[in-house]
This record gives sequence, structure tokens and C-alpha cells, in this order.
Amino acid sequence: MLRLVVRRLLQLIPTLLGLSVLLFIWLNRLPGGPASAILGERATEADVAQINRALGLDQPLYVQYGRFLKRLVNLDLGTSVQTGQPVWDEFTLRFPATVELSVAAMLIAVVVGIPLGYLAARRRGSWIDVASVSGSLLGICFPIFFLALLLKGVFAVQLGIFPTFGRMSTGVDATSVTGFATLDGLLTGELDATWDALQHLVLPAVALSSIPLAVIVRMTRASVLEVIGEDYVRTAESKGLERRVVRGRHILRNAMLPVVTAVGLLTGSLLSGAVLTESVFSFGGIGSFIRTAIDARDYPVLVGFIMFIALIYVLINMLVDLLYSVIDPRVRVH
Repeated sequence: MLRLVVRRLLQLIPTLLGLSVLLFIWLNRLPGGPASAILGERATEADVAQINRALGLDQPLYVQYGRFLKRLVNLDLGTSVQTGQPVWDEFTLRFPATVELSVAAMLIAVVVGIPLGYLAARRRGSWIDVASVSGSLLGICFPIFFLALLLKGVFAVQLGIFPTFGRMSTGVDATSVTGFATLDGLLTGELDATWDALQHLVLPAVALSSIPLAVIVRMTRASVLEVIGEDYVRTAESKGLERRVVRGRHILRNAMLPVVTAVGLLTGSLLSGAVLTESVFSFGGIGSFIRTAIDARDYPVLVGFIMFIALIYVLINMLVDLLYSVIDPRVRVH
């Protein structure tokens, strides 16, 4: 297990190094260069030359890349054009909201999707199976932003059950400890703040969980159907083992490998793809900040975001490999 962890950590280096090269090339291939992108279309040649000297863009490419790589290693992602604040500070301020939303959405998808997919497989051809498959197809085809607007219009605007926007209501604020609104209230004993944060979290989390839920249901169903037909399952049943043992140890445990892979990849995509959901609910996470960065051509923010998400993807893949070895020791790498 330790060798597997070390091996995956070492794989971080070439992956992130290769991505840094691609990002550096992208920045230098921008129309007019990074200086023109920062200054805008009306920039004069004198202004561009001044920015190039200030940023060191008049130096040879290998010198520029060395400085670029050094800044990345030191977590110096530059300054946001929109806010004038360091990009890293902007990420640390907004990223907890995105993590909170993504984790809540994935919890909904896993808690509902795995049991539903298992029931659909065990009762193949029944109304549960038909409803699960049809619902999963609808969940994949339904645009997230439209579902978010629909949930907001019905449950927030018309019925008034949930708040319409933001992470916390006006006048309700918990002492910031971790940056996670639902957790800070518990740590400081401000339970009203936690309850308020949970109410704000429900609708965006349900909207964001629609596609992961559909994928997990279909993946679990297909995997369980494949495992049920294996010889070792029939042997366990013929030996008279308890249903609980057969279902838990022989069916679900072996069927979880592809599901774990799907959950890992979907978690990474949620962290990077919550832009529309956060925008609809004004959730204040990193997704809505990236959307405004694209509009403002805030390239330091975009570069930092890409590197940040790449690091998260690699770490999640490493965790998936570790879970593989826990669920099925045969896949351990020695």
C-alpha cells in the first residue's frame, strides 16, 4: 500500500510538469501576447512594451518558463485582473464553497444511486428497474442549468421552502473557522447558522447531483447484473450462506470497482464544473468566479484554476487506486 502511494505521488511530477508546459505555450500564443490580453484591444504599442518589460516577457522563452514554473511551485499564481488580489487568496476564499457544494451533490448521488442501482439489478424487469433506467436517462439528458432554474422557480420562488440565492441569509453569519458554512456553525456552536447554510445548500446540491446520480445508478445496475451471474455467487448461494453475506461480501464488494472509478471521476468533474449551478444560485464559489474571469479575460485566474483542478484530479485518481486495493486486494501493485 505504501509503495502504491509513493508511486502515485511521483506520477504527479511529470503530469503537472507537462501541463505547465502546455499552459505556458497557451499564454504565449494568445493573440497579441499576454500583455494585449491584459490591457485590452485598445492597448498601444508603448503600453504593451511596458507590460512586457514589467512581466519579463521580453526575455528568452526558457527564462520565461523558468520563472513561470518557479511561481507555480511557490503557489504564486499572480494577481487577479478583476479584484487586484493574489489569485491564491481568491481561491482559498471561494474554494470551500465549491467543495461543500460538490461533496453534498456527490453524497446525494452515492446514497441514492448505489441502492437504487442495486435494487434495479436485483429486480430486473420490474417497475423499479424500468423507473430507474428511465430516470437515469432523463437525468443525463436534462441540462443542469435548466434543472437548477426549475428547482429555484418551484421550491424557492413559488413555494418559498428554500432560499433563492447565496450560502447564508442576510444577518446570519457563523464565525469562520474552516470556510465551510455548514461545518463552522457546528464547531462554534452556532447551530442556527448551520441550519441556514444547509437550507441554502439543498437546491444547488440536488441540481448538481442529477448527472452523477444517473451515471451511478446505471453503472451500479450494470455491474451488479454482471456479478450476479458469476460462478462464485451461485456457489455461495448454494452453500446456504446468509443473504446479507452474499449481497455484501460477494456481490456489492465485487461490483463496486467500476462504481468507485465513476465516483472518483465524477467528483473531479463536479469540482471543476459547478459554474452554471453556482451562477444560478449565486453561491459564491470558485465556479462563478471562473465564469467572470473568462468574461474579463483574467488569465492569471484561469491558469491557476487549470493547475489547481489538475492537481485535484490527480489526487482523486490516487485515492481511487487506494480504494481499489482496499475493496479488491488482487489489484494491489507490489
